[in-house]
Amino acid sequence: MDKVIYAIGDVHGRDDLLGELHEHICNHHELMHSGRDAELIHIGDYIDGGAQSREVVDRLMAGLRGFRTTCLLGNHEAMLLECLATDNRQAWYTWLSNGGEETVASFGMSLRFGGYDPDELLASLGEERVAWLRSLPLSRSVAPYFFVHAGIVPGVPIDEQEPKDMLWIRSRFLESDEDHGCIVVHGHTPGDEPVVKANRICIDTGATSNGLLTAVVLDGAAAPIFLRAVGRPGKNG
Repeated sequence: MDKVIYAIGDVHGRDDLLGELHEHICNHHELMHSGRDAELIHIGDYIDGGAQSREVVDRLMAGLRGFRTTCLLGNHEAMLLECLATDNRQAWYTWLSNGGEETVASFGMSLRFGGYDPDELLASLGEERVAWLRSLPLSRSVAPYFFVHAGIVPGVPIDEQEPKDMLWIRSRFLESDEDHGCIVVHGHTPGDEPVVKANRICIDTGATSNGLLTAVVLDGAAAPIFLRAVGRPGKNG
């Protein structure tokens, strides 16, 4: 590989962990790979669950100096975007009950009166943040790796994958030993440790549930290296 890739798992409103992990990445790159180009890939799910979703979004929008930065769409960002387009109570309930309440609070929007108002959500987020969220791609390919939030449907060519599967898939992908023609780097399904298999690497280590945010370092070596930010479990760390 000509460059070093640092891919970060699901953040879920834990800006404290994200800031710490960015520092670890900068230090690691300066010490181990000074002079090599570097790309930072965030795997999605920046919001919901933790109390610092606004801070996370603003940090990601600003980027990390010295690194090309790619931020992918996660299913939690997709739920927020759906609510920006509708006042459907089921769509809003699904988002809010999956950590969206903390996100709404972090942007200063009140739900005290039970109203699900897309215009108020837009005003709370601000047009610049909404434009950034709407611009997030579903995937990034850097051979031999394919970066996506949740995974892919085994046996389906990469260019024929459906957005819903790339954002939400679990068992069909996680239980497959099929050669995908690439190594899929993903999040979405948290665990206590990263998962490394021949066909995939999972880097969601439960930022809110475990207080662990993980990055995988892909530098052309035979085995991936992992960097980690460690904090207290929970919404605020």
